Amino acid sequence: MSKLTRLAETLRKEDVGRIRVNEPMSKHTTIRIGGPADLLIEPKNTKSLRKIMKAIYEHDVKWRAIGRGSNLLVSDKGIDGVVIKLGKGMDDLELNGTELRVAGGHSLIKLVSFISKEGLSGFEFAGGIPGSVGGAVYMNAGAHGSEISDILTKALVLFKDGRLEWLTNEEMEFSYRTSILQQRSGIVVVAIFDLKKGNKDSIIAEMNKNKDYRSDTQPWKEPCCGSVFRNPLPNHAGKLVEQSGLKGHQIGGAQISNMHGNFIVNVGGAKADDVLALINLVKKTVKNRYDIDLQTEVEIVYE
Repeated sequence: MSKLTRLAETLRKEDVGRIRVNEPMSKHTTIRIGGPADLLIEPKNTKSLRKIMKAIYEHDVKWRAIGRGSNLLVSDKGIDGVVIKLGKGMDDLELNGTELRVAGGHSLIKLVSFISKEGLSGFEFAGGIPGSVGGAVYMNAGAHGSEISDILTKALVLFKDGRLEWLTNEEMEFSYRTSILQQRSGIVVVAIFDLKKGNKDSIIAEMNKNKDYRSDTQPWKEPCCGSVFRNPLPNHAGKLVEQSGLKGHQIGGAQISNMHGNFIVNVGGAKADDVLALINLVKKTVKNRYDIDLQTEVEIVYE
């Protein structure tokens, strides 16, 4: 009996949540690409998540966590080991004055809408950003000159040995689209944000303006994985791609969006290799033209 089979049996006995074997990751990524995960587990609450992590550690199995799959490119060969998907059951929310406590599996879009209607300011920049709260903290998501690190007070992080640790804003070591979690492999269980009271109508208007801008300029109505490259500031990746004449370029079923040069869309039957080929083409072309080394923002899982 394999380690994964023993792990699945252990976790089913513990009733930790939904467990699926050989689950296609194309069902769990916004670009609709990805081969099967050996095990995909959706914990039903924080207690279950801790049990899952403890069992994974004891069985010595590889793992990774995902939220809503909006910043993820998975190989067509799939993912070895366990994928922990945070969602329902890991989406609690508690508001105490201007302090917001929210679980890592909560939808960022729903959170931004809720907070704006409460007349609290701080999340307007995130209007229309897909994904989960945990993923946004992990990546230090941002837009319009603001980012998660501007409002996060601390985060409760679960590490692979089952240890829970509160990390302050400073300990998160935030920088542009990065945090310490990209080195330490932890799961954001809870995030606490410090918001400000404001004029509800003005806050909603600003949130909607940002959401509409995103909808008008980015191809979220098509299967895509979000911004592919980090902006090499002061330059912008999308503009460099467009100036290189690559907008609309297609390989297989993957195409550089005609709407925005920093997005790759699945126009039908795209393979992960198609997307990766486009990424490499963009990197090579931009390097040759501008001597700029583009770095990917999308998380690429090729094992």
